[in-house]
Amino acid sequence: MASGFFALLDDIAALMDDVAAMSKIAGKKTAGILGDDLAVNAEKASGFVSSRELPVLWAITKGSMLNKLIILPVAFALSAFLPVAVTIILLLGGLYLAYEGAEKVHEFLFHRNHGAKEVVHEELTKAQILAQEKDKIKSAVITDFILSVEIVIIALGTVVSQPITIQIIVVSIIALIATVGVYGIVALIVRMDDFGFKLIDLNEEDDSISDKIGRFLVNALPVVIRSLSVIGTIALLLVAGGIFMHNLEFLHHWFTGIPSIISEFIVGLIVGVICLLIVLLVKRVIKR
Repeated sequence: MASGFFALLDDIAALMDDVAAMSKIAGKKTAGILGDDLAVNAEKASGFVSSRELPVLWAITKGSMLNKLIILPVAFALSAFLPVAVTIILLLGGLYLAYEGAEKVHEFLFHRNHGAKEVVHEELTKAQILAQEKDKIKSAVITDFILSVEIVIIALGTVVSQPITIQIIVVSIIALIATVGVYGIVALIVRMDDFGFKLIDLNEEDDSISDKIGRFLVNALPVVIRSLSVIGTIALLLVAGGIFMHNLEFLHHWFTGIPSIISEFIVGLIVGVICLLIVLLVKRVIKR
């Protein structure tokens, strides 16, 4: 009995060693996409009134958790029985990300003046504010779903030769990090100014270290928020381009000698512009 128990412990220890080693490898493989995920979702979760930031972020986080619960079992099943479907899903997701990135570029280039006509939150009714939040949450959850598919598939690819138990544990760990880690950092970003004000009010001295740090955080937040939109757009195009570059072999021959980050951005932008033109054309036909 005792020998069987210790043998079980030894098997568990060996499994944990394998999981730790493979999780480290999968973490390295998905580090880039996690960084893009952070930039995109931080931009998506910003722009709300202070009192609504955390409730909105929590709603997006719950949506992200639900996304993972849907994606993980489907990914394991498709990887085992229909691997080609994984590639098709990735490419469709890449089309959506490329379109969204190109749409943001189009809006910046041709519709910047519309921003001056935006109505501030104080002039909106509660129903209008909640409707805006609902739309932005929906967009954020959809984008998170596509990015989550990419993260899960990349992580799964690093352990595809391992036993199914290790596959499930490792990919689940990466998926958990992609949710808790990313949205935890996003929460710190969007609440940075509140933390700064608390530091300023920490003591009665006028120019203490806490005051300087607090003022820095408060002044830095608008810059961070403005930067997130640009970073998020670039990240969308990079992720989309990466999907196509990694899954369409012929693209490698078109961009030989070019750094991967540049080729991925170019591919993402070209595909996004094509998708945007098609959507605009369809909308114009429907209006007519």
